[in-house]
Amino acid sequence: MSTSPKRRGKVEKHNKWGYIFLIPFVVVYVIFQLIPLISTVYNSFYENYRSGLIQVGPNFVGMDNYKELFAGGYFWLYLRNTLIMWVLGFVPQIIVSLILGAWFSDMRLNIKGSRFFKTVIYLPNLIMASAFAMLFFALFADTGPVNAMLTGAGLLKEPFHFLSNKWSARGLVAFMNFLMWFGNTTILLMAGMMGIDPSLFEAAEVDGATSTQVFWQITMPLLRPIMVYVLVTSLIGGLQMFDVPQILTNGTGQPTQTTMTLIMYLNKHLFSKNYGMGGALSVVMFIITGILSLIVFKAFAQKKED
Repeated sequence: MSTSPKRRGKVEKHNKWGYIFLIPFVVVYVIFQLIPLISTVYNSFYENYRSGLIQVGPNFVGMDNYKELFAGGYFWLYLRNTLIMWVLGFVPQIIVSLILGAWFSDMRLNIKGSRFFKTVIYLPNLIMASAFAMLFFALFADTGPVNAMLTGAGLLKEPFHFLSNKWSARGLVAFMNFLMWFGNTTILLMAGMMGIDPSLFEAAEVDGATSTQVFWQITMPLLRPIMVYVLVTSLIGGLQMFDVPQILTNGTGQPTQTTMTLIMYLNKHLFSKNYGMGGALSVVMFIITGILSLIVFKAFAQKKED
């Protein structure tokens, strides 16, 4: 069945307006995303930095920046630090968010004041990470309120150096990321749960399924697309972790650089105007992020096929 010339003209006219409305997005993407990306890859192959008042480069050095990046072993140390702090924050975040999402989306519980609680748990996401870090820096300082309460209650004989201990410092960074993002994750998971057909839950209840069986056999499988989105976006955000550990440790990554993240390491190169190493590190991070995201998609796709 052929389309009449008059109808084909209308379709082409509508298509034209669609392309016109896409122009602002394309322009913004090219200027602020594509050009910087190409520039970063280009700079990664050049020696380009300042030594005092002397500008060195840009000189083409090929893969030397990448070799230097992996030579000292610092890259793998900072990558491990970043992943450890992300996992420490993400695991409790996804557990708490699943529990809260299941509670708020369960019509049988009929939780009173659910709108108020939803607003409250989302509020930390609106607070700037720098303000959060400054607050925790003051609370957990050696002479801060937390140490004062612990020593005053007799739980500690002397103040505990939270920011000088490897795991307590990592734990504080992870805890702050958890507080800031669990509300957003809860809203996303709850939206996915509320999109599931209620008749499935009613049929399971008629068949005598328990709440636990309903959650694992119905809710979780149907929630997989949202879970993939949450996991991938959280992973990308975790690899870009910067502001909280930067402010909490004053950019030093102490103690003994165990809270130094990849973006903090990148920031040092950009601050010293070493654009070659900064570009190489950015490219490697981009590749690692892509690989880890593909692994996540592949893992969930495999489960779906099974």
